[in-house]
Amino acid sequence: MAQKPPTTVRRESGIETIAAIATATGRGAIGVLRVSGNSLSDFAEALCGKRPVARQALLSDFRAADGTVIDSGLLLYFPAPHSFTGDDVVELQGHGGPVVMQMLLARCLELGARLAEPGEFTRRAYLNGKLDLAQAEAVIDLIDAATTAAARSAVRSLRGEFSKEINRLLGNLIELRALVEATLDFPDEEVDFLEAADAFARLDLLQQRLRKVFARAQQGRLLQGGLHVVLVGQPNVGKSSLLNRLVGDELAIVTPLPGTTRDVVRSTLQVEGIPLHVIDTAGLRETDDEIEKIGIERTWREIERADVVVLLVDARSGVGDAERAILAQFPPHLGRLTVYNKIDLAARAAERHAEAAGVSIAVSAKSGEGVELLRQELLRIAGWQPAEDVFIARERHLCALAAAQEHISKGREQLPRLELFAEELRLAQLALSRITGEFSADDLLGEIFGRFCIGK
Repeated sequence: MAQKPPTTVRRESGIETIAAIATATGRGAIGVLRVSGNSLSDFAEALCGKRPVARQALLSDFRAADGTVIDSGLLLYFPAPHSFTGDDVVELQGHGGPVVMQMLLARCLELGARLAEPGEFTRRAYLNGKLDLAQAEAVIDLIDAATTAAARSAVRSLRGEFSKEINRLLGNLIELRALVEATLDFPDEEVDFLEAADAFARLDLLQQRLRKVFARAQQGRLLQGGLHVVLVGQPNVGKSSLLNRLVGDELAIVTPLPGTTRDVVRSTLQVEGIPLHVIDTAGLRETDDEIEKIGIERTWREIERADVVVLLVDARSGVGDAERAILAQFPPHLGRLTVYNKIDLAARAAERHAEAAGVSIAVSAKSGEGVELLRQELLRIAGWQPAEDVFIARERHLCALAAAQEHISKGREQLPRLELFAEELRLAQLALSRITGEFSADDLLGEIFGRFCIGK
């Protein structure tokens, strides 16, 4: 007769026990279930009838409340604080069928655990000081990485390289603040004291370092989010053909008939590790076709969200009144590029050309001539500079770095009014501290960790 394990587990107050399946939904050779909480050695013994040994794999049967075997596999026990979350962690590695995983999860819930919320394991790691906020965000960036370059950069952020740069900036800023605050007690010697302490040279160095970190973070933002490119133009200028040529597949239907594309067609490709999200749209023209009108409305919505808009024109006719009317409606901040397509019919060579309205590229979507020039120009417009030391960054990181730069610049303008200068330095420090989570509102934490997978 099967040995019946204990059915109750001692729970300490303060920390709830959480459980979740950590492997992807579906069938697999191995499935992993995670549990995090207080005093989980009793929890583990209730599951397998054996006392776990810290950081040693225990081959055992996982049993139901009546002692019957649910599955057999490995149990790993990591007592606090030497675990991913900083609390006790138990990891069950069993067979990867969805039914058996759900049975194991149900058993954990019977033993007093509750189902973990999205990102709750990583959130606990952050709250327990195992990761700072930038490192925690790098966890999901590594999972979601769409390119090899993005994955490598996410690992650098996860290992703390981005956080070290931010903390170095904070250290320089705090030193400068200390000097400025000290001078406020000596109003007759304020500026002289700062000059003697080399405070202005420190300020110059701080601003230079901020600019460098901001530039690296911008590159990381590109790796993380990619570049959204929208192809627009009149009907039958070759937008769908160009999309197919860029991605190397027949994604969009191509015919000689104007108005063939009536809805947006999306695809993602990689150029030097940067994800380019290319969107083919309905041709922009006046039409009485109700379906085509809906497609044109969607085109304009995509234009508003784009990083770069590529205006396609026929190389044989060039930019006319219709194209100028389209250009006039683009948002002023939008990156734009004019592409002269069908050079194979116009007897033109593939080339990059600087015009009064910006850069143009001459290509043939049919033969592929000039398409590589287009790819490189899109990267140039995005501001991509290949580098090995890029770390993944998010829009909120860029906003915080930009705010810190702005506060320091404003503070410099306030000199010699040191009270105002000191206040701007304080605000700059506050902005930088939000990156690593030293100062973070609960609603921000909820938004960040809510995007994680359950079990992570």
